[in-house]
Amino acid sequence: MDKELKREIIIDNYQNPYNKKTIEDSSYIKINTNNESCIDDLDIYFKVENGVFADAGFNGEACAISTSATSIMLKSLINKKVDEVKELLNNYINMINEQEYDKDLLKELNVYDEIYLQPNRKNCALLPAKAVEKLLKELEHDS
Repeated sequence: MDKELKREIIIDNYQNPYNKKTIEDSSYIKINTNNESCIDDLDIYFKVENGVFADAGFNGEACAISTSATSIMLKSLINKKVDEVKELLNNYINMINEQEYDKDLLKELNVYDEIYLQPNRKNCALLPAKAVEKLLKELEHDS
């Protein structure tokens, strides 16, 4: 994926984020995630049914990287089983941290494969991953 295509995907997901909405439904689990050093503060809503991520949405204030990363991550998680989500999440975090990962698994999330070149933006790209990690811990605790 060339730099221009990456940029277009990031901008599109920032300007037209997927599933940006507030969800007032008790069947969703709400996770707040924020970066203490900046404006990023998102509520992310997850609906997990029978071990599958059935739906997700988010709302709040965040920079272009955090907003676009959340948009792309939620698209990537919907209709995936919990184990698939764990695998995707581990690969994404490894990519951000310059460790070995499965590029084919990440698909559109690969737009952040060079975020390490801007170390101050790594936390922005990891914001939705932190929310998914919190959710997975809650799901393990509840089972």
